[in-house]
Amino acid sequence: MEFKHRSVLLRETVDSLQVRADGIYIDGTAGGAGHAVEIAKQLTTGRLYALDQDPDAVAVASERLKEYPATVIRANFCEMDRVMEERGVRAVDGILLDLGVSSYQLDNGERGFSYHQDAPLDMRMSREGVSAADLVATLSENELADIFFRFGEEKFSKRIAARIVAERAIKPIATTLQLAEIIANAVPAAARRDGHPARKCFQALRIAVNRELDVLSEALDKAFDLLAPGGVLSVITFHSLEDRMVKQRFKAYCTGCTCPPELPVCVCGKTPRGQLVFRKPIEAGAEELQENQRSRSAKLRAVKKL
Repeated sequence: MEFKHRSVLLRETVDSLQVRADGIYIDGTAGGAGHAVEIAKQLTTGRLYALDQDPDAVAVASERLKEYPATVIRANFCEMDRVMEERGVRAVDGILLDLGVSSYQLDNGERGFSYHQDAPLDMRMSREGVSAADLVATLSENELADIFFRFGEEKFSKRIAARIVAERAIKPIATTLQLAEIIANAVPAAARRDGHPARKCFQALRIAVNRELDVLSEALDKAFDLLAPGGVLSVITFHSLEDRMVKQRFKAYCTGCTCPPELPVCVCGKTPRGQLVFRKPIEAGAEELQENQRSRSAKLRAVKKL
């Protein structure tokens, strides 16, 4: 299957990085190299480091970036500090994180991300480690319910977890459509009319399998620390849990004094480390929404290091 992925908020994201021809940049989620190519096109003596943990994405990005000043590396973006240190890079001028699952991963049935196609219940972005099938087979009812509620904000999490445990006692749950049907049968009929009933649980399992929120939390601080003064960190999120974390972390970077308001003078000595590039997140316009439905939940936030 050809690696197809339409980059969301392409021009807005590249513009937010304020690319300099001699700058050093990181695309922490290279994917199909849509954003990466547009960044690399603007470089002369600069360089782009494109990271991705998915071996399929690494192969495609390597091919699409071979004519540009770019280095493609197979690594999770939370490893960017190590990756840059190994290459003698101490600071960079811009970092992009385009979070979530790519169009290729969703459309490629065998990867197990989609509830629309029957495939092994996998969901591993790196193709390594514990799969969604492993979690569904081994976690307790309470643990499954907790994942569905925390990572999917699924209000029927307990009913769904109970049905999964009952069904797996009869036979293993090994495929995407098998799980999607179990979820659909566990929720009230009215809930099935509010989008696909498996959507939130599939999102939750994907987040759990790939430790997405833990990895993001770790990566944000590493990315901000890697920025040179004036460098920009731009992040595209696709669901409220990611966006909330990015918003709060960016706010922390931009906050100075944290002394209690009753103190007459500052004693903490803290000053803002960053400045928001734009006050509110950028979202897809009408034209992009019409061309690419997957852009409807995308939000772009960016912070500049002072």
